[in-house]
Amino acid sequence: MLIDRYLPTRRNLLGAAALLPLANLAGVVRAAEPDLAELKNITLALKPIDITERAARLRRAQALMREHGIGAIVIEPGSSMIYFTGVVWWRSERLTAAIIPVEGEPCIVTPFFEEPSVRETLAVPAEVRVWQEDQNPLAVAAGFLRDRKLAGRAIGIEETTRFFASDGLARVLPEAKLVSANPIVRGCRMIKTPAELALMQAATDVTIAAYRWVHPRIENGMTGEQVGALMTAATRRLGGNTEFSMALIGEASAYPHGSREVHRVSAGQMILMDCGCTVQGYQSDVSRTWVHGGASAAQRRLWGQVAEGQHIALAAAKIGAAAGSVDDAVRAAYTKWGYGPGYKLPGLSHRTGHGIGLDGHEPVNLVHGEMTPLAAGMCFSNEPGIYIPGQYGVRLEDCFHMTPDGPRWFSTPPRSIDAPV
Repeated sequence: MLIDRYLPTRRNLLGAAALLPLANLAGVVRAAEPDLAELKNITLALKPIDITERAARLRRAQALMREHGIGAIVIEPGSSMIYFTGVVWWRSERLTAAIIPVEGEPCIVTPFFEEPSVRETLAVPAEVRVWQEDQNPLAVAAGFLRDRKLAGRAIGIEETTRFFASDGLARVLPEAKLVSANPIVRGCRMIKTPAELALMQAATDVTIAAYRWVHPRIENGMTGEQVGALMTAATRRLGGNTEFSMALIGEASAYPHGSREVHRVSAGQMILMDCGCTVQGYQSDVSRTWVHGGASAAQRRLWGQVAEGQHIALAAAKIGAAAGSVDDAVRAAYTKWGYGPGYKLPGLSHRTGHGIGLDGHEPVNLVHGEMTPLAAGMCFSNEPGIYIPGQYGVRLEDCFHMTPDGPRWFSTPPRSIDAPV
């Protein structure tokens, strides 16, 4: 999707930053402003999730509730509340919750003084019940369930809901049986619709375009933070909301999430970047690894093995296969090549991939023992890195989604360590 106008011009950013008052992070970004100005927002034509899509989600949730014998599900603020109701809120000691019943409209329970703000993002027809500061919000939630004649039914609790909320509901609604809402919430969210896939594709396009802008601007002497700052700036100009822009240099690349030590770019150093953004809430997650100034034979060999690991994972991702079988296929090859075994180092110390959507990490994972069968609409990262402690590591990460005919990339993996983006 990238076109030539996103490709860079070259300038000495560290040299230019040295002339600016803030010559560390902000200085590097300010020195790049002439080039950043050439980047254009590539997300403006995207269609948002609309009321028709959200209505379909609620119907699907209610169908699953009937199938599993659940009368309602309770959700706190976060990605699941956004998914079903559109309400963008935060968690605090003052409870706001969504209750989705097996029939009829949802209910939002929220503090009285927050109701106008909560309604600003409410995107589905719903009842709103408020509570005052001297009231128990769980009693208000229980009142809704009793009014809908659901108090004696199983009530599903979304898996990230805090203990005080589920425990408080159990105390005021002792006749109800509280159960996991996973069959409902996961049953909906794990299967992405075409509208969701389009937003995830756009987020990935932004991240790839940002990588292509950043890569030729990395200079000797830069820190990981400075490289990450350039990535963040480019991502924002291209229309993404930055989630993370991590750059690991040299030995830091041997540790999947880096180290506290400051490493600087120099010739022969491995650079591992792990970056992602959101577009209308939907996530990207892409990692790229290369060597600054030319790779050694050993570095090339390791990069090639990880690239092959990605393709082994994709080939194993078949409709109906257990999610864990993808991880098993990669790990078997790595063990054959002398890594591991299992999660031991040198080798692959983390799962091969994770689910992705509104959250950067969401169920289920491509990890040994995960028996959930792969189905069309599921989305995953594919990142079977190899790490050699004390030296360096390589991680190539691209996400894919399952179709009826098998997996399809959101971003195409690089073909060479010499052309990594």
